[in-house]
Amino acid sequence: MTSLRILVVEDEPLVAMDMQDVLEGLGMQVVGTAASLAEALELAEAGGFDGAFLDVNLRGERIDRVADRLATAGIPFVFTTGQSMHGLPEAHRERPVLTKPFRDRDLTEAVRKHLGGG
Repeated sequence: MTSLRILVVEDEPLVAMDMQDVLEGLGMQVVGTAASLAEALELAEAGGFDGAFLDVNLRGERIDRVADRLATAGIPFVFTTGQSMHGLPEAHRERPVLTKPFRDRDLTEAVRKHLGGG
């Protein structure tokens, strides 16, 4: 699982820090964290990562454009949400989802199954 480069898009700072700690503890590099749609789009355009975790709702801003960008680039991603599954971007409802709150082992399993860390 080591050497994967991961983007974390999460508007809750403590959740983002916890995710980063877990991922780095697994030997991965978190190439960036974004708490807003503008930051997420900028990082998505810059690239340089192998997979991403995308919070579905960033303080009222939907993540759809970032998901579209990553899908077009062929970069795997996992949604994170504390809301219902109906809030997922319609074009990406088949994507994997981690429901908040999730445990460290759930995050680890998502990397293994969905982001190429198997």
